Parts: sequence; structure tokens; C-alpha cells
Amino acid sequence: MKEIALAHKLERDRLLSGIYVPREGLPAAQQAMDNDLIKVIIGPRRAGKSVFSIQMHQGIDFAYLNFDDERLLNVTDYDEIIKSIRQVYGETRYLLFDEIQNLKNWELFINRLQRNGFRIVITGSNAYLLSRELSTHLTGRFLQYQVLPFSFKEFLKARSFELDGVHELKEKQGTILRCLDEYMEIGGFPEIVAKNVDPRSYLPTLFESILFKDIARRYKVRYSKKLYDLAYYLMTNHSSEFTQTRLKNILDFRSVHTVENYVKYVSEAFLVFIVDRFSLKLAQQIKSPRKVYAYDTGMAKSVKFAVTPDIGKFMENIVAIELLRRKTEFYNYKTENGKEVDFVTKEGHNISQLIQVSYDISNYATKQRELKALARAADEIRCDNLVVITADLSGEESLKERKISFVPLWKWLLQ
Repeated sequence: MKEIALAHKLERDRLLSGIYVPREGLPAAQQAMDNDLIKVIIGPRRAGKSVFSIQMHQGIDFAYLNFDDERLLNVTDYDEIIKSIRQVYGETRYLLFDEIQNLKNWELFINRLQRNGFRIVITGSNAYLLSRELSTHLTGRFLQYQVLPFSFKEFLKARSFELDGVHELKEKQGTILRCLDEYMEIGGFPEIVAKNVDPRSYLPTLFESILFKDIARRYKVRYSKKLYDLAYYLMTNHSSEFTQTRLKNILDFRSVHTVENYVKYVSEAFLVFIVDRFSLKLAQQIKSPRKVYAYDTGMAKSVKFAVTPDIGKFMENIVAIELLRRKTEFYNYKTENGKEVDFVTKEGHNISQLIQVSYDISNYATKQRELKALARAADEIRCDNLVVITADLSGEESLKERKISFVPLWKWLLQ
């Protein structure tokens, strides 16, 4: 254990010496280090959780262990862990445990450490394992932070793009549109954006590693090929509706129950997330098809075989990720006559905004379809805040006495 702790100290020091893109939410997380609540950092593998956690400890002497190390998989004597930490780090009260879900009964261990006065930060790449144990054993004694691949704003920081004057200068807007095309193409995983790692090899490998290491092994999945087929289908059909029954039939599963479990595993491992259809009737909302989105458009692009670019679906996916990042409650919607509205956002019990995402709004038929769907939905669920997110069109129009705003995707992402 002492040798492992020493090796991890070297890893900690290497991480501390790095120069990183400032992540959104970091200042608030750093301020929270003054309280004794457990800090929980969740998000996709390789999205930057470790670096975020290291940055939280700026100016603090802390111990670090990474439970992704296979030498720690079978550790059962937790007192040996603390003993080795004391040998290597001395009397520090600050602990950072990376990928904690790999430690058996970790929640009991963390609970004991907190009661003994330690200040603890933990990271994890499995939403369900963490949330289940946290809600059971650590109720009310933790703060949770989500770290996703770079937002577009963080992507621009990594590219050293200066945002001053971007709303006025056409030349800057041209550059920002080029950056947005690149962001849509390669996504926001830090090693790709900041270190120029080739996404064509990195992202498919990461995709398979998450499936077979983080899911199949952990849940003892018997049919790993079926798991891969389902994950591949969801990833390549991002920004589209699905039902469990349809997945069962297309992918030739034996039962809907297995499909339901596999969808849950894939979403808990932060490969995709699911968005419900909004309805004023709860039973209808539960029965309706749902939409799936990738956590990273670069990963979706890397595993997707596509004859056409499908820019509209990638734009919609980026908007979904940003709404998720902003902690907005949101749904998709279909009007009574079957017209689709991409996003319905809520604040409390109130509908706050209806959003359409449209790449080619210059086409008259496309524009009328999008606007009529918005107007019909606005009548049905009583919302006057109507927005169309476009490739690069700004302005306002009126339809049936309702004002509709047109906002370029880049401008909306930087709001």
C-alpha cells in the first residue's frame, strides 16, 4: 500500500504541475472546500474530473489515491489505506479519492472518514452507483458537481480565442463559426482539444473502454456484443426518438427488460442521456417515446457511419448538452397534430421557453414548419418565450401575434 500511495503521489504532483483550461463552476467548488461536506465530482471518463478535483485543492496539502489502479481493486483493509496515506503524506486532513466506485463498500469507508474529521473529495464515472450509495448512506452530507467535456466557451479558451468584441466584429464571428464547426466535429474531451490527440483513434477506443471495462465487467453483462450493438445504435441515432420495444425488435433482444437494463447502464456511464417528452398528463409522458443524446458530439461522430453530415441533429445535440450543463429542466414536445418542438424548458412549475433548433432556416418550407410547430405548441402549453436557434441568423418575426426570436447557435452557447 505504501508503494501504491507513493506512486499516486507522483501522479498527484504531475497533475498539480500542469496548465489547464479554467473550468466553469470551479470557483464555487473551491469556495466550498471550507466546509466539511463531502464533495462528489461526477461525469464521463476522461472529461477532466481529476484535474477539476486537483484544481479545487489549490493551495491545500492533500492526499491522493486513484482507485482506477488495478492493484487497489481487491483492497479490503481500509485501515491500511489510511496507514499508507499517513506514511506518505503525514497528518493532512484533506483526501482526494479518484474513481471511488471501484472500491467495494466505499460509501461506508467515506462515511467513517468524514465522521473522523477528514475533508473529502471523491470522483466517479458511474452516476447510478454514486447516487444510490450517496442517497442511502450520506444523505445531506455531500455536495455534487458535474464535470462534462468542454463547453463551447471552454473550447474557445483552450483555443486561446479572445471573446472581446465577438458580437460586433464580423471577422471574429467568421473565426468563431469555424471554431463551432470544429467543436461539433471533434467534441470537447480535454485531451483532444488541449493536447491535439487524434479523435479518430482516441474516441472509439474510449467508447469501447467504457462499454467493456466500466459496464460489462462491473455489471457482469453476459451478452457484451448486444450491449455494444445497443450503445452503438443509441450513439449513432442521437437526437432521435426511441422506445424500448423498438430497440428490442431492431436489435433482436429477447426481452424489453434486458433492453431497459442496458439503456440504463449506458446512460449511467455517461455515454448518452435520455430526455422525456413533455405532457400535462403524467401517464402519457411515461408512455411516450423518448429522445437520446450523446454527451459528446465528437464521440458520436467518431462511431457514426454517415453518408451526409446531418448538421441539424448535431446542432440539436449540442443544445441538449448545454441545457444539461446549465442544470435546466427540459423535455421534448409533440403538438396534438404531431408537430415536433425540440425543447421545452421549465422553471419550477412554469414552462419558461420553447426552443427549435434549425440549421437551414433560409429554406421557406423548413422555416414555416418550424414556426408553425412553435406557434401551435405555444397555444397548447401557454408559453410566449419562443426561440429558434439557427446556424447564423439573428432577428425576430411575428406569427399569430407571437414574437419569435432567431439566435445563432454560437451566440446562444456564449450567453
